[in-house]
Parts: sequence; C-alpha cells; structure tokens
Amino acid sequence: MDLSDEIFIDASRDVVYAALNDPDILKQCIPGCEELIKLSDTELEAKVVLKVGPVKAKFGGNVLLDPSAAPGRFSLSGQGNGGAAGFAKGGADVELLEQDGGTLLRYSAKAKIGGKLAQLGSRLVASTAKKLSKKFFEKFKEIVS
Repeated sequence: MDLSDEIFIDASRDVVYAALNDPDILKQCIPGCEELIKLSDTELEAKVVLKVGPVKAKFGGNVLLDPSAAPGRFSLSGQGNGGAAGFAKGGADVELLEQDGGTLLRYSAKAKIGGKLAQLGSRLVASTAKKLSKKFFEKFKEIVS
C-alpha cells in the first residue's frame, strides 16, 4: 500500500521539523495513540489502538528515524504488532520545503500488513490509512500553525 500527500503549514521549516520530532506533539496527533516514548534521538516506541473495519487491536511498535538530510528531508521506518489482528511495517520519506513564509510538508509512505488486517481487503485498509493520515496532519497543522 502506498500513500502520498502534501500539506502547507503556516510555520517555519525549523519549527515544523522540531514538532515532527517532539513526542508530546506527535502523541496528540496520532489517532489512537496511548503512549509514545522517545528512546533516543532516532528511535521511538509507541502503543496505538486502531479500528480497521471490524478489527480493533492494540499495536505496539518501534519507529526509527533517519535525520541525515534534516531539516529539509528525513525518513522513518517502523513496524508494529497487533497480536491476533496482525502486523504492519513500512516507512516514509518526508520533505520540508520553505514556501510562502511557511512550510510545504510532502510525504510518500509504503506499508505492508499481514494477519487479519490483510484479510479485510486492500480497499478498506487503504481507505482507513488515508483517513488516519488526514486526521494526523490536520491535527499537526492545527498545533504547529
């Protein structure tokens, strides 16, 4: 499954980049996030409750950040396990472009799922992923702008 989008945020690139690395801000933005712990500058641990169609599961997982081209670009990869519901793993490339006194955030993500989640069908899973992504970025924009 592939996702990509862009959103304009009325804040400087440095402010947006800092917010994307702030566990307190991210926890507020991630739908269903119960816990987000910064283990290091490049590793986070999360606990998230999600409902995809009839399947509701609590996922635990890790996210690794690669800030080597920051603040203009960075990438992340992660994986989560929802027990009987299945698993998800994937990554994203994020680009932050200074534009019109703010920042254009552009991302491209790929994810792979397995278990009961994969049995639900790609349309339902993709639709849910798009909704969750939209909720995340709307909340993120609201907090950062």
